[in-house]
Amino acid sequence: MSVTINAHRLGQLIDKTINHIGSEYVETLHGIRLDVDAKYVYAVASDRYTLAAARYQLNHGDQNQDPWARTIPAEYLRPLREWIQSMQGAGLITISTAKDRLVFEGPQSDLSIAVSTSLEFPDWRGLLRSMLENTVESDLFPCLSSGYLSRFDTGDILRVRFTADQKPAVVFSEDFIGALMPARYAGIYPGKEESFEGAHKTWLWTLAAGSKDASMDSAAFEENRPNYEVTTDIRETGEVLLRSVLRSMADVHRTDSDTQKDLWYAQIRIGVADWSAFRYLDALYNVDPRIAQAVVAEVAGELDSGEIGEFAWDAASKAGHDPQKWSDDYEAHLKTLAEKSAVEAAQTT
Repeated sequence: MSVTINAHRLGQLIDKTINHIGSEYVETLHGIRLDVDAKYVYAVASDRYTLAAARYQLNHGDQNQDPWARTIPAEYLRPLREWIQSMQGAGLITISTAKDRLVFEGPQSDLSIAVSTSLEFPDWRGLLRSMLENTVESDLFPCLSSGYLSRFDTGDILRVRFTADQKPAVVFSEDFIGALMPARYAGIYPGKEESFEGAHKTWLWTLAAGSKDASMDSAAFEENRPNYEVTTDIRETGEVLLRSVLRSMADVHRTDSDTQKDLWYAQIRIGVADWSAFRYLDALYNVDPRIAQAVVAEVAGELDSGEIGEFAWDAASKAGHDPQKWSDDYEAHLKTLAEKSAVEAAQTT
């Protein structure tokens, strides 16, 4: 019984569930459950207060196998993660069962982990299904632990479904589902209040001085930074790119392609470049939000330095290209255009 998955996605499955593993005193929960069915490979973990399940869709060749599951003990997760990180993200890893072991076969090396086949992991599918079947109560005001919430901080955008104050909240993101038990014994306001009205009442005097039409979109929240300073926020970067695409395309239609040919082409190039950048950023964010955020911050620093020409030259050289030839060819092209313009001008006079 085996499945194949690329190294980066296997690393993601571990990263999204490792914060939820149970105590060393509960052997069945002290690790990550690798669970395989006819369509997906899952990584599942729980300590009874939170539950997390991340999945990866198998290719068609792997979908003919029988379901199987093994728990990777917690003490092996760090060396496993380091082994995964030692290879290229696109490198394929085959995971197979062999008696009392899980075998991970990579492009250059293999890793074998001892596992217990007798461990009975909770019916996580049934637990989540029952949570999702709960009817929604009115006047929801659930009490949640910030410590438990932090376990879901993987850079993903989350959607949360609440059904009742004393029922688990269910969390969704791309190929991820999780659950969070409510906190029942909070000792400070507003957590100990049993209703929204009670908590709200304790803040009425403080908030009375504020205006009812206050908004996070108001000028008080705008960043006053110079126009040349590039944002390091990934969502704002995406917004800037999309605005630039729309503005460039609008300018294309306003520019006369006969009398302003250079400007017309320039607007098209800007739109194409920014749309490509947005699509690449969006794809990277969906694969790994943390890497996407790190790249945006790094690029912002490079743009603010004003040395992107030098950076591009070095990158081209490292990639095996000849940037000097590119420069010479472009200068020759400009020279040809200038000579052609001079001839046309002479002919018209």
